[in-house]
Amino acid sequence: MAAVSTRKPILISGAGISALLLAQSLLRASIPFLVFEKDKSISFRAQGYRLRLSAQGLDAVESVLGPEGFQRFWDTCGKTGGGGFGSIDATTGSRIGEATKDRIDEKSGDEKPKGPAEALTSRDGKVVGISRGDMRKLFMSGCEPFIHWSHHVTSYELTASGVRAVFADGSKSVEGEMLVGGEGIYSKVAKQLSQGKLKVYDTGARGIHGQAPSTAFKGLGEGVWRLADDSNPKGKVFVITNVRPGEMDDPNVVFGWTMGAQPGVISVPNDDFSLIGAPAASIAKALTANWHPRLKPLFEEMAESEAAFWKITCSTPTGVPEWPNEPRVTVIGDAAHSMTPAGGNGANTAVRDSALLGRLLGEAGGYKSGVTAAYEREMRVYSSEAVKASYGFASVQWGISIDENSKTV
Repeated sequence: MAAVSTRKPILISGAGISALLLAQSLLRASIPFLVFEKDKSISFRAQGYRLRLSAQGLDAVESVLGPEGFQRFWDTCGKTGGGGFGSIDATTGSRIGEATKDRIDEKSGDEKPKGPAEALTSRDGKVVGISRGDMRKLFMSGCEPFIHWSHHVTSYELTASGVRAVFADGSKSVEGEMLVGGEGIYSKVAKQLSQGKLKVYDTGARGIHGQAPSTAFKGLGEGVWRLADDSNPKGKVFVITNVRPGEMDDPNVVFGWTMGAQPGVISVPNDDFSLIGAPAASIAKALTANWHPRLKPLFEEMAESEAAFWKITCSTPTGVPEWPNEPRVTVIGDAAHSMTPAGGNGANTAVRDSALLGRLLGEAGGYKSGVTAAYEREMRVYSSEAVKASYGFASVQWGISIDENSKTV
């Protein structure tokens, strides 16, 4: 690896998967950078649900990590075979129809497809997934000396020859050549950069993330499963989980599940996005109290400390808006395009951002006028398509409906 440059660093706000993969790209290109994260450490809060990786998502990660780094990443991923999604009636435990091969078709009463088809397998005919926590740890490897925890970026200021991040306590970062906002749906950088054009809408749907020992999933068996409950008078409840082979007899291995519900079903005091642990776990247990015995272990044996409540949000379904380009500031991941978990597009689009921006910066040897404009031009095309697809799935599956007059977060 070449000697580290004496140039001013690229500043990165946030230490989520898109921010850390960008940092990894800069590290490999010997471009100096600093990461600022408001949390106290990588283990400060629950990591959320398991991420399903698309072919494009895997290609993006591989392009950044290179052969050796990607092999470590690939070895950490779980690979699930089977015939695509299988659906189970959560109250009776019986199978709903047949698993579809490599796609989901949401059907109406006349059996014609009502929603878009969702690809599941991504490489070698397998459904490939990895926990958010494992992904962050792998992307962070080697970047640790350049990460500053407990630094909440609330704005930025341009200088004559660079940019500074401004923190919640009023202090400022060193001057950087460029700032990248990668701090998620509440990004202050995104709001300032886009002059309010980047908005994240509250769909009204809510969810719970949970984990349980792999032995709790033996009643399901290998596959990608949707557990559907239409019996709740307030609306539909469902759980999606990915059960990998070869680990269902090991109680030391944990699998995750993601619960979602239509608007009005899940409510917490003050609609507190930060609700984690036992209070979030109790909500999931209450909603599944009448579920079939083959499914109950997923909730009865869950690790309560890892449970987390979340709001299901989405950017404007019409796509990522345009804003006046600022050569020294841009945004990646959820800061640029929030998506529902339907379709599994969010994380895959985020890593595509990191790979694209990292490649452009690498080719330029660091900051160069025109880099952010070129990145944003290309990013808007594929991310707008992903947002539309994500919203399309969610509107069919969860009955959500948003437009530019909807409530924002």
